[in-house]
Amino acid sequence: MNLATAFAASVERRPEKIALYWGESEFNYATLLAQSRAVAAELTGKFGVKPGDRVALWLKNRPEFIPAVFGILGAGAVLVPINNFLKPDEANYILRDAGIDVLISEDELAAHTPALSAAEPQLKIFKVEDFATLHPSSILHPPSSCSEKDLAVIIYTSGTTGRPKGAMLSHGNLLHNVESCRIVLETVDLDRMAVLLPLFHSYMLTVGMFLPLLVGGTMVLVKSLNQPRQVLQELCARQATILPAIPPFYRTLAGLPMPVKLPFRLCVSGSAPLPLQVLKDFETKFGIPLIEGYGLSEASPVVAKNPIHGVHKPGSVGLPIPHVEVSVQDDSGKMLGAGEVGEICVRGGNVMLGYWNNPEETAKAFRNGWLLTGDLGYRDADGYYYITDRKKDMLLVNGNNVYPREIEEIIRQFPGVKETAVIGVPDARKGEQPVAFVVVPEGQMVEETALLQFVRSKLADYKVPKRVIFVSALPRNATGKILKTALRGQSLA
Repeated sequence: MNLATAFAASVERRPEKIALYWGESEFNYATLLAQSRAVAAELTGKFGVKPGDRVALWLKNRPEFIPAVFGILGAGAVLVPINNFLKPDEANYILRDAGIDVLISEDELAAHTPALSAAEPQLKIFKVEDFATLHPSSILHPPSSCSEKDLAVIIYTSGTTGRPKGAMLSHGNLLHNVESCRIVLETVDLDRMAVLLPLFHSYMLTVGMFLPLLVGGTMVLVKSLNQPRQVLQELCARQATILPAIPPFYRTLAGLPMPVKLPFRLCVSGSAPLPLQVLKDFETKFGIPLIEGYGLSEASPVVAKNPIHGVHKPGSVGLPIPHVEVSVQDDSGKMLGAGEVGEICVRGGNVMLGYWNNPEETAKAFRNGWLLTGDLGYRDADGYYYITDRKKDMLLVNGNNVYPREIEEIIRQFPGVKETAVIGVPDARKGEQPVAFVVVPEGQMVEETALLQFVRSKLADYKVPKRVIFVSALPRNATGKILKTALRGQSLA
């Protein structure tokens, strides 16, 4: 079994069912499989792709993303999705690092093609606009014979510090995570998955695409994200049942003045911490469960989720998903007890094979069979996990551990604060000091002294930010994560 044969089996069970909605367009399972096999045949024939070759995919969200993915996998090749927000120099790094000779792209990104070709003269570009002209006979191309142990996808980490690393995920890793997510999200073939976030991201690749298509469900691929009201109208019209999104989107929904009855049975927040006030406002307004989860690309990517039924703990990322183990360890590998903060570690069939062409970083990522996530957190007496911060973001102030997320949660409670991010800056006397970046809605005012007094009333003095920097927006990557490296640069400028 591999991802291509699993998709083919799903198609065989329901060939005429709608697999994908895109605006007014509809695509059934049989059509997507036919296109996938045509792409696979073209890759192996015209482009000379062999099993194990890496093929990059640089696309915005569009229907062709699906046959491109299954076409690459069906040819026995390795999928390398590239963030479509990257500039050519950043994309070129990935092309070189992964040893890529074939890139599937689109006309909308054609402005970058000359720069890519100049840097990588051997690069052959296969445009998705040509998919419609592929010869029908190639539809008969059989799916790949890869096993679960074979490499399927290389996901490059966001690279918020240093160069990105390619997490190697096998067919088995991804199938394992799909099955765990199917159980924990109770996904069935009647579900319609709302897809707003970029499909190049590991979470949407697994939960937004592989999960619905392998269980026989439907993807509702949103055409435009410019207006939240239009997005909601589209999702309501297509009766989407599961919405995976990021905290800023839920904040927007919770703030919409109009009363809306949403069709979702479940909403899931990931990629960044979900502010407690946003959770409360959303659930109060819509009465739909909004559950926070946790994952990372190196784990295919889902690790933990709050349960749909039973206790849902605000501020927690929930319980380990089925067939995945999670522990909290200190730097020596000692297992820590309830309430003790340490590094979150993961073990299971979803954990990556390692980093592509990077044995040194691979060795650093594992200890005694556990994946070291780089995230700090703890579990409570009931086994629920909480993320306190990234290990590299933790501050040491006068010898005391300070977790920016704790400070951020307090600052968000202050009237007039829309968003915030806390970083550490060097301090000759105390080692480090927290500095807060704060976003205030246009037309409103927040007084720095009053804000700091409020924080001081809630937290120990050593946790109170040294200063507040007001900004119009926080820098983010394509999936909504705040780029704290960029903020550190601003604070030192």
